[in-house]
Amino acid sequence: MKVDLQLDGRPDNAASRAAELAACGADGLFTFEGPHDVFLPLTLAAGTVPVDLMTNVAIALPRSPLHLAHAAYDLQLLSHGRFRLGLGSQIRPHIEKRYGATWSRPAARMRETVLAVKAILTAWQHRTPLRFDGEFTRHTLMAPTFDPGPNPYGMPEVCLGALGPIMTRVAAEVADGLLIMPFNSARHLAERTWPAIEDGLDRAGRQRADLAVYPQVIVAMGRTAAELDAASVGARRLLAFYGSTPAYRPVLEVEGWSDLQPELNALSKRGAIAAMTDLVDDRMLGTLAVHGTPEQCAAAIRARFGGFADRICCYFPGYAVADAHIRDLIAAVRNGS
Repeated sequence: MKVDLQLDGRPDNAASRAAELAACGADGLFTFEGPHDVFLPLTLAAGTVPVDLMTNVAIALPRSPLHLAHAAYDLQLLSHGRFRLGLGSQIRPHIEKRYGATWSRPAARMRETVLAVKAILTAWQHRTPLRFDGEFTRHTLMAPTFDPGPNPYGMPEVCLGALGPIMTRVAAEVADGLLIMPFNSARHLAERTWPAIEDGLDRAGRQRADLAVYPQVIVAMGRTAAELDAASVGARRLLAFYGSTPAYRPVLEVEGWSDLQPELNALSKRGAIAAMTDLVDDRMLGTLAVHGTPEQCAAAIRARFGGFADRICCYFPGYAVADAHIRDLIAAVRNGS
């Protein structure tokens, strides 16, 4: 199983940190669209390390498919064919109030965005007329001045991040890969995610081999009591944040914790971060994340995802993790020890 690690979004240390993570044995690096641009750190890393690169995720709804296609093309070029474009929808308050963009029918919009990006990349790659006329976006003009032509490394994968059954089904219908959101559990994967994947593949007449599946996991890792405590607090804080969002309630419902979501949401509106974190108990931590030594975390990752995933995206949220522990985790995931 390959291991992808999150690359800090700050552009001033992206290249050096990418080299450090690659030295730990990472097979790939991904960026998260948080306080910094999601593409720029990968541009810097592309010329530094020979590992796979991915946006995980770039928020698609505020962007034109043409902007996304250009960024994906150029990163595929810079990385010599090692780039995957991961797209996500975000939630309504962020799209409308943070990005100042339009929110409506997110699954339909994301479906069309993926298809439009692929149509643009295909027109460039195969020198064919651009003819994409959708409900939300239209791309029918590509003058030679603006056409980069075929990418010598081929077209990058276009992946879609999803949690709920509708968006998951859309990913299985039209995307090259599905990014399974990190707020998840083995039971939710079995009862909600896989049926939606199978439904989407059936609707599109696709095979399982047509869709790469990239699970993501929150890792709370350490060796000493102090390290494990700090890791636990960081992971619990992120889980509490996810759990406060209505979009993530289905995961809690599957596990019998649905009443926790409105409680976390009310606390979040008061800024009661400590109280939110305290509500995430040990059972929730072990169910929604992985926790322990590098070897224990690796065993949990393989048990949860080893039956279907050939690579895993690991987050170490809100705490400092030693590079030596990261090396040990990667070795244990690969070796099954």
